[in-house]
Amino acid sequence: MLILSLLAVMSYRGLGTVLDARDHVRQETEKWRRVAAFFAGLQRDVQLSTPTPLRGTASSFEFNRFAASEGVDAPRQVAYGLSQNHGIALTKFELQYLDSALAWRDAWPAVAGDPPLPHALRVRVVLASGEELVRVFTFRQ
Repeated sequence: MLILSLLAVMSYRGLGTVLDARDHVRQETEKWRRVAAFFAGLQRDVQLSTPTPLRGTASSFEFNRFAASEGVDAPRQVAYGLSQNHGIALTKFELQYLDSALAWRDAWPAVAGDPPLPHALRVRVVLASGEELVRVFTFRQ
């Protein structure tokens, strides 16, 4: 009877560990799915950008992109910042803009006479879980 009791306790603990691991994997999978969807959406928006001026700081930016409306591509304003995180727990959202001299700037336009769009956008995010991700997106010129 004692041996069966010990086996039952060990089995119960083992099952609890397996269920906890399954829940952790599910949460991690959902987190990375949201991160991938966020970057895919940002890349799509940047690729569809219009040649109108982008306004950006080190923590947010806004620009126009083409969007189909009633069968016609029309400009639509898009903005990104820390508050628009698409369900991702972020602690940092930092932006830099690549100018024509291939220097990274913390704001756009950086100086008078800059073109409407930078050559590229560098996005650095730090997730609440500690992971740091950096992605670079190029604009259509």
